[in-house]
Amino acid sequence: MDDVSAPATPPAGTYDDLPDHHGLLSAAAVAESEHADLLRRHQASLFPSVKLNFAEPIELRRGERQYVYDADGRQYLDFFGGIVSIPSGHAIPEITDAIKAQVDRMVHTTTLFLIRSQIELAERIRAMTPPKLDKVLFVNSGSEANEAAFMIASLARGSGELIALRHAYHGRSFATGGASQTPWRASNLSPLQVHHVGNPYCYRCPWEKTYPSCGLLCARDVEQVITTSTSGHPAAFVAEPIQGVGGFVTPPPEYFVAVKEILDRHGIPFVCDEVQTGWGRIGVADFGFQAYGVEPDVVVFAKGLANGVPIGGVIATDELASSIRSLSLSTFGGNPLATTAALANLNYIATHNLRENARVVGDYLKERLWGLAERYGTIGDVRGLGLMVGVELVADRTSKVPAPEVAVRVLDGAKRRGLLVGKGGLHGNVLRLSPPLIIDRSDVDAAVEALDGALAEASAA
Repeated sequence: MDDVSAPATPPAGTYDDLPDHHGLLSAAAVAESEHADLLRRHQASLFPSVKLNFAEPIELRRGERQYVYDADGRQYLDFFGGIVSIPSGHAIPEITDAIKAQVDRMVHTTTLFLIRSQIELAERIRAMTPPKLDKVLFVNSGSEANEAAFMIASLARGSGELIALRHAYHGRSFATGGASQTPWRASNLSPLQVHHVGNPYCYRCPWEKTYPSCGLLCARDVEQVITTSTSGHPAAFVAEPIQGVGGFVTPPPEYFVAVKEILDRHGIPFVCDEVQTGWGRIGVADFGFQAYGVEPDVVVFAKGLANGVPIGGVIATDELASSIRSLSLSTFGGNPLATTAALANLNYIATHNLRENARVVGDYLKERLWGLAERYGTIGDVRGLGLMVGVELVADRTSKVPAPEVAVRVLDGAKRRGLLVGKGGLHGNVLRLSPPLIIDRSDVDAAVEALDGALAEASAA
């Protein structure tokens, strides 16, 4: 009988059939060929909308604390953190050991059964938020969490109207896409009627005013839209304390206090999207709404909660949470693996004082970046809180014309110098710096040195 223990030809996706020209190819050439093949397979099999960073995309194979390593073993200082998803760092034993132990016990059950870690995590989040927020729903992503928030507000209010900020990004699903703006809005169709209000974007004020003499026209615009463009009874107002994908746009300190007063007068719930700002990233508080001195009616969270393990959720008032009267369950929401990872991550953040570290090191990062701005006229603005810092790149400071092409060159130049940063903003011209909260001043110095070289190179191009 023939030996059938191995296939006659290698299965698709392996590299055993790559020609080696009788062993004449160098290891580097083989690696380059494998990388090119992986890129080809990505382009052949994934949605075209799943874009890759860099002129020459890289495959990340391993992470350790604030560093990641590509397929060739090259080390990078990670200043993007998986799109603001890694607050505690990569491969932290206190977190990964808890995950491994849970894998050995049980990976999956559903919300039809009691899940101890889910209940403990819900209690932990209740303790971190205002007393009026007392009911938690766990889901699997920020998009799904925002969908749930929009649904409970719509059900409770009997309204399909939503007020959102311009430049917002709340997810890639049907309703959340409608609440977002170009270039993240795939369709003008939406189950909700969304009214976008002026953005508290001081660097590019929609009214061309200067803070603080502007009279907070951005906040006053919320009332104008309520009274002139809505039925007067919208389901909710939704906003990120600091806009993430929108380019780390950071509102003035008084903005949300002024908006909340308007919302309360009209009886409109405030949905606070903390997907990127939560869990100590902004340094001065656990959540963005706390830094701005307001209490939302719904808080949406995801990303950094489980340090990279997929999870999302909503905490809301009992009244809003009780608006769902149909049967409801979640196959994977609040699963034992994700909630165990989240508990371990929150413990690590608290016991290692990472929130305070984010504040101190974040202030130093902004100081160093403003130092770069004195030398490079292409840096128009540096903004953010804690370790959520945006650098807006422009053609020149006088015109403020967005320079997305410079951002692309800086992104690539930083990568060549061993630094990974993100990119965002409506025009794609904002560098997004969101490293793990464990970094120190020496990491900031290394990152700024890499950015210095990348900016010099990009400016000379």
